[in-house]
Amino acid sequence: MGFGGGKIILVGEHAVVHGTPAIAAGIRRGVSSIARPADQDSLHVEPWGRTWRPNAKSEEPLERAFERILSRYADRPPLRFVVRVALPPGAGLGCSAAIGVSLIDAIDKALGVARSRAELGALALEWERFFHGDPSGIDNLASALGGLLCYRRSSPPRRISPKGSIFLVVAHSGQRSNTKEMVARVSQRLAGSPEWARRALDEVKTLAIDAEAAMCSGDLIALGAVLNRNHEILRSLNLSTNRLEALCREARSAGALGAKITGAGGGGCMVALAAEAEHADRISGALAAESFVEEVGRAA
Repeated sequence: MGFGGGKIILVGEHAVVHGTPAIAAGIRRGVSSIARPADQDSLHVEPWGRTWRPNAKSEEPLERAFERILSRYADRPPLRFVVRVALPPGAGLGCSAAIGVSLIDAIDKALGVARSRAELGALALEWERFFHGDPSGIDNLASALGGLLCYRRSSPPRRISPKGSIFLVVAHSGQRSNTKEMVARVSQRLAGSPEWARRALDEVKTLAIDAEAAMCSGDLIALGAVLNRNHEILRSLNLSTNRLEALCREARSAGALGAKITGAGGGGCMVALAAEAEHADRISGALAAESFVEEVGRAA
């Protein structure tokens, strides 16, 4: 069975596309895939009740991505994949990357291919390009590696070892986000305001440094302040929605140390920082939305 985890970006979404460091956490929820010999290649996603076949000329990105990944394996038997997705699509939790990572992992295991998790994550970037155009590469690596990572585009990820576990509450706005459209919108805004863009990217870089320092020293108050400030920058880029704003307010009212959009924005999820496990459960219970608690920071 292959597996790819979801991800939460704590600091630096969008900025990471433009070369600024970002901090992401791989999470336990994700996607599992099983590959079995068959008469022809197919990919069946159980929660969605749909089956796809590889097709390089299809208008469906998933069929083109599927064909590209299968083309990496020469002289192999046809395979049927059954995929179980435990992440909402279009929610900023890296669902597409997790599917790609789990599929490659399943193929490798079925064919006896030896590949490290870092190599698996790097290959999954080819899958991601069919869905997001010019992805930064953070989703696929976080999915494959898990744990807390500091990532800068075109550089190897660096693992972060925090002082103690970090408890996060993730809540879904119920609104779907389109990463490709949001990335294009932000890129257009940054190109039109180069001085503002430079200041914003410089500040996000500082926030990523501050977040890592706070995690390594166990200063959750400082980490919460970083999350709140990063949210303000994302909101200034018109990436928030009324629903996301309401969820952030609800989380802070329930005692969250910080709350922000996570992922591309324009819908999707928000993430809130809790002081400890029981506090996270209380925040989750106070949110009027589908939510769950993740403990992050432990090595995968």
